[in-house]
Amino acid sequence: MRDEGDKSDNKERKSRGDRYKRKEQNSHQRGAKTFRRGRAIAFLEMMNLKRSTLKKQLHTPELQSIHPILVGELKAIDMVINEFMQLFEIHESEAPETSDEKGSECNETN
Repeated sequence: MRDEGDKSDNKERKSRGDRYKRKEQNSHQRGAKTFRRGRAIAFLEMMNLKRSTLKKQLHTPELQSIHPILVGELKAIDMVINEFMQLFEIHESEAPETSDEKGSECNETN
């Protein structure tokens, strides 16, 4: 009888440990909330600022002669932002807000 009680106690302990491990693994899947992550988000803010500056330059009459270059830079910075967000697992809710929508440049660039 005693052996059966010991076995059930071991199973109970293992399941508690498994729950702890699963909870720990899930927190890593969302990305670490560390100082480096804060720096990554700050860098993303800087990239979004550069993106909004490029969008403003697209509408500046003085810069119409370099419009194709600005369009290319805008596409490139959008690609970098998207890759950066994937690499650092930054979700839309964590990303800094921008004054304009990301999808709107498709109309301007074509």
